[in-house]
Amino acid sequence: MRKLFYVGLLFVLGSCELFQSREERTADRVQEQLLDINWNDVDAYPLFDDCDESATKEVQRNCFITHMADYFSTVFIDAKFEVEEDVNETLHVDFKIDEHGFISVLEIGENARINTLLPNFNEEVSNRLNDLTTVAPAIKQGTPVSMKFRLPLLLNTQN
Repeated sequence: MRKLFYVGLLFVLGSCELFQSREERTADRVQEQLLDINWNDVDAYPLFDDCDESATKEVQRNCFITHMADYFSTVFIDAKFEVEEDVNETLHVDFKIDEHGFISVLEIGENARINTLLPNFNEEVSNRLNDLTTVAPAIKQGTPVSMKFRLPLLLNTQN
């Protein structure tokens, strides 16, 4: 009987959860769940009005990228830049869609040749792109989140 008592006592003393408060156990569970979340992916991509929110993630992504590229093209259709030599360069534009759906330019890739030929180019691009429309933000775990993107901007003066 005494052996059974010691085994039971060791079992009770060995169980750490009995000495943990409810708040500590909840905090531990929350921490475990946070570690399980893939923070590099979203449940739903940002969406323009024409995109189907019930579509698969891949369809949503493609719709967003297509609309964003079209919007970039529209914004620059009337831009007039004059250069004295042919240009065929690609710059990358990094932008963010915040948790409210506002689009803002974070950075435009630096290119010494473009900076020399078109000194105000980056400023003009930023001004035009910062006036972009709003979209429905990306969703992660049911919560709107910010998301960063990079799109190429092709500069080509050759016919």
